[in-house]
Amino acid sequence: MAARPDDVTMIDAMASLALEAGRLAMAIYESDFAVEAKGDASPVTEADRLGEAIILRGLDRLAPHIPVLAEEAASEGKIPSLGNEFFLVDPLDGTREFVTKTGEFTVNIALVRNGAPVLGVVFAPAIGKLYRGVVGKGATLTKIAEGRPGATAPINARQTPTRGLIAVASRSHRGPETDAFLETLDVADFAAAGSSLKFCLIAEGLADVYPRLGRTMEWDTGAGQAVLEAAGGRVVVFGGEEPLRYGKLPRGFDNPHFIAWGAR
Repeated sequence: MAARPDDVTMIDAMASLALEAGRLAMAIYESDFAVEAKGDASPVTEADRLGEAIILRGLDRLAPHIPVLAEEAASEGKIPSLGNEFFLVDPLDGTREFVTKTGEFTVNIALVRNGAPVLGVVFAPAIGKLYRGVVGKGATLTKIAEGRPGATAPINARQTPTRGLIAVASRSHRGPETDAFLETLDVADFAAAGSSLKFCLIAEGLADVYPRLGRTMEWDTGAGQAVLEAAGGRVVVFGGEEPLRYGKLPRGFDNPHFIAWGAR
């Protein structure tokens, strides 16, 4: 039996797979691609399906013993027995942003252990940013130019102020509940962003709070949560301090409402 990869090997391989899937996504993004609708009426493109295939093949080579919960496979009813350790894959988070060409879409890969995302990679190919997080060991941002990694620097969530917060919320899914919650805070500025980039803005210290009072799935949030928590932030279930957890089969792997915060 092959040796089990350590976390450094794992996160490096996850980043390489995200870059490969991101390059393919950009080739499709710059073409005249077709958009279809899944059973839940959400959009899907060739980039979603082909990107997921690249990542699944790569994870199977990397760690064949670890099951994978992936968005497109799950939408077809292909849900493995997960156990205490599994990968989460969203090959194209922010498909609406992909379709409308805002550039705010990401490739997301996370590793979950005992319900907590501990490794996460978020790659935004259209804006050339690759985020990596290893919870307990820190988070980094690598600038990507012409598909090639450039400078890498550590990132840290800033201390959450009591006044003058910078809030970030979904560009496509912001609703009245979110607006009502934000009105309870002393918010000085607001930034809209698509996909898991919202977590990453807080991880970079560019924002303080991201409330999500709408439906999300585990593959939407796992990688971003790992990056944010590695950078010193936190993601809690709305209304309390319970961390957002993973492997929620009885819920069909959807998330409760949550809030992402910067550092305490």
